[in-house]
Parts: sequence; structure tokens; C-alpha cells
Amino acid sequence: MSASSVFLEPARELAAFSTFDVIVCGAGPAGFAAALVAARQGARTLLLEAHGCLGGVWTAGNLSIALDPYDHQGHFKPLMGELDRRLKALDGGRVPQDGRKCLIYDPEIMKIVLERLCLEAGVTIRLHTRVAAAYTESGRLRTIVTESKSNREAWHAEVFIDCTGDGDLGAQAGCHFAVGHPESGEVQPMSMTAILQGIPIEAVRPFLGGQRGREPKVRLYEEILRGGHRLSTGIPLLLEIHEDLFAMMCTHQYGHHATDAASITQATLDAREETHRIVAALRSLGEPWSRLRIVSTGSQIGIREGRRIAGLYEVTINDILDGRRHEDGACDVNFGFDVHALRKTMNQGGIDKSRPKPGKPLPYQIPMRALVARDVDGLLMAGRCVSGDFWAHSSYRVTGDAVQMGEATGRFAAQLVREQITPHQALSQVPTASG
Repeated sequence: MSASSVFLEPARELAAFSTFDVIVCGAGPAGFAAALVAARQGARTLLLEAHGCLGGVWTAGNLSIALDPYDHQGHFKPLMGELDRRLKALDGGRVPQDGRKCLIYDPEIMKIVLERLCLEAGVTIRLHTRVAAAYTESGRLRTIVTESKSNREAWHAEVFIDCTGDGDLGAQAGCHFAVGHPESGEVQPMSMTAILQGIPIEAVRPFLGGQRGREPKVRLYEEILRGGHRLSTGIPLLLEIHEDLFAMMCTHQYGHHATDAASITQATLDAREETHRIVAALRSLGEPWSRLRIVSTGSQIGIREGRRIAGLYEVTINDILDGRRHEDGACDVNFGFDVHALRKTMNQGGIDKSRPKPGKPLPYQIPMRALVARDVDGLLMAGRCVSGDFWAHSSYRVTGDAVQMGEATGRFAAQLVREQITPHQALSQVPTASG
């Protein structure tokens, strides 16, 4: 690199805010849960979020569906059950009538529910703020720096939790990480979700997902094709949020990396363009699509893969195939392998058909050690950036499990603060090898 291509930023003093017990970076499903539980356990908790709302892909991404919200007995996992009750109280959530194990919700109602829960618990929320740097002392994470309209600010905590999805905090703190397929480095495609209105519920019911079987998706695919648009994915999804409000996920953006700003920008632009072309194709067919309108496209594109931060334990494909349990089990996962086609040429209905299948019935457990950074003490992870291999990640990355991981880290963080010990000290007696 030539000297002319390097800019040395001058050193400067930063405003340092008061020390918190726990700082959670990223307020998506995992981060919201981590902050809420830590605060409820008595920890002074700060929740940092780059977007203008809590919820991440749930809200800024318009996702509208939470997968794997139930335990293996068919009951809501604790915090998901609380969310279900709060959403329904505002006419903002429902469970499909055919019994599919998911929760469908109104993204706008989800925003206010998450905010109210966190504020009621005493969480300090800072929106429009992104973690930009991390600093360790004697191998322990002690300080992070953020960027916002308030410029660069330094924040101190006893325990940090990386819930950025892409492992931004872990990477900035110097942790090792993996990305993508172990042989090719390829990552699963990104997808955009749009909120729609203007179509009669009874007329489009044959095309609605959120129910068992692939038939509704196949019908929707064929309908879009009949309108003259060939989809980038073979598994379009149309969901009923309310009788007059719908969510649609009908795009795959291949070959884009979440840690590359130019790449994720292009993916977002392409996905939004395709979404509008899909709606135009459907409208061209006449009834029942003639008055179809886009209410909003996600300001955050749906990302399936970012960094997987190295932890004290790596969840592997064998954990799933063997249905493994752990003495430090933190999260029960009931969701199977879900690797979307890594490139368009291998797209067979949108799903990579080479994926393995569990040899035994689920669930399996994610241990707390997989939620604790290996290379830096004082750092926990929750959500899709936790320590796991490519195949295992495709199972536990869904938002119902991200919430449960967030709950576990929030509870553990508060315990660490009370006992004045670090994560590595707390787990020093638990085997660290991946089993």
C-alpha cells in the first residue's frame, strides 16, 4: 500500500460515559432479549442499536415471522411467550391456524412492544449508534467506542454482549472468526421483505405461506412467472399479517458479504429493485393482484450469514446429528438444517439439496461456552454470530433461537456482575473441547 493511499487519523480525546454493568451491542431479537433479561436481573444495562428502532431484522427488516419460538413440547419458549401475549394485546401477533410452529407479527407493533418491555425493565436505550472500536486490558474487553450524531464516544462495562449479528464487536476486539462454507467461503444469500396491501385475503389465500407444505410457495412462484418475472429464488413467501396487510419475501441476493459495505449496498439495491418488479408482474395479471401496493421494503436487508466468532466451544454438525446435551446448556434448538442455495446455479427451489439431515429427532443444545468469546475475556455473544460451524449455524440462526440465546447471555452477564467474576473464570471447570 503506497503512502498516498494511507490516511493517519489524528489522536483525540473522547467523551467517556459512565460505566454500565452490561453493554449489549445490537438490538435485534438476540440483543433485545439479552438487555431485557440482564436489566430484569438487576444489572445496569445499556442497549446500543444502529437503526432507529429495536428489533433488527424483525422490524427494520420487516421479517414478520419468527421461527422456532416453541420448545420440543410445543410450548412457547419463555420470552417468546411473553412477546406473543404483548403482541396479541395490541392485535399485532398470531400463530397460523394449521399449527405451523412459528409466530407471525406486525413489525410496527413489534417495535413498540420491544421498546416498552426494555424501558419498563430499566434498560438504557441508545439508537442511531454503532460500535466502531473495542479495547482490551490484559486480555479482557473493557471499553468500546461508538459513532453517532454525538460523534465518537467511549463506553465502559463489566460485561459486553455482541448481538450485532455479524460479530462486529468480536472482530473489533480481536477475536478469531469464520465466515461462510469451510471449503469455498461462500455464504447464504440475503433476502428482502416487503410489507404489502391492496389484495383480498380470500382470493389470495391459496398463495399464502405460514402453513404446512410447499404448495402455496409453488403457486406464488408460478404466478409471478406468469406475470413475466423470473425470480432469483425458488421459494417465494407471502404471509398474512392482518386481513389487509401482508409480508412478502421473494428475493435471493447471491455472493454478497455482510461485512463489506459496498457488497451489502448492492444487495440491498438489487433486492429492492426486484421486489418492485415482482409487484409490477403480479399487478399486470389483473385480479386479485390489480390493487397490490408496497407499503414498505425493509431498510435492513435480511442477512443469513456474517462472522461466526470463535468461542470456548464450537457447535458442530455432530451436535445436531447426535442431539447433544451439555451440562452448561443455554439454548434448546428444534430447527433443522436450513442452508439456502449458495449461488443461483445450485438453486433447487431455493434450498441447497446437499444439506445433511439430522440422524435423530431434535432438539439439541447450544452450551454457554459457545456464547463466550475464546480469545477475549468479558465478551459474550448471542444470535447468529455465536461459535458454530457452517452447518450448525444454518440451524440455530433463526430468530426464535436468537431470543433464547439472548436470554441466556443476559442472565449469565448479570450473574457475572453480581459475583464479580469473568466469563472465563465462571466456565473454567467446564470442558472446552468441541465434543
